[in-house]
Amino acid sequence: MGNVDNFCAETSNIWRTVGYFLLVFKIVIPLILIILGMVDLGKAVISSDDKAVSKAAKSLLMRVVAAVCIFFVPTIVSFVIGLVDTSVDNKYDICAKCISSPTGQICDDAYKANFGS
Repeated sequence: MGNVDNFCAETSNIWRTVGYFLLVFKIVIPLILIILGMVDLGKAVISSDDKAVSKAAKSLLMRVVAAVCIFFVPTIVSFVIGLVDTSVDNKYDICAKCISSPTGQICDDAYKANFGS
């Protein structure tokens, strides 16, 4: 690792790994939140307690909202960084691309350029 300008290209495999973790968490955490909310609602419905059903339904709604937010936060952050990034020399474009799209061609090309095929 020599040049600071090539930092992202030289460490593209690390950024790709971070991108895969983000991708998994972006999908798994919302699913877990929704499943837990459905389980709570199911328990409340089985108990036949109107107050518990109301509370569980509100909890499920809040979990769905949280799941949607968790799913879209990386996209929104990427968009905002893209807006701000216009003033930078795009030195870190490969880092951002590898994190936002770990299966993308840019990450593959950067890895091959530094470590061969």
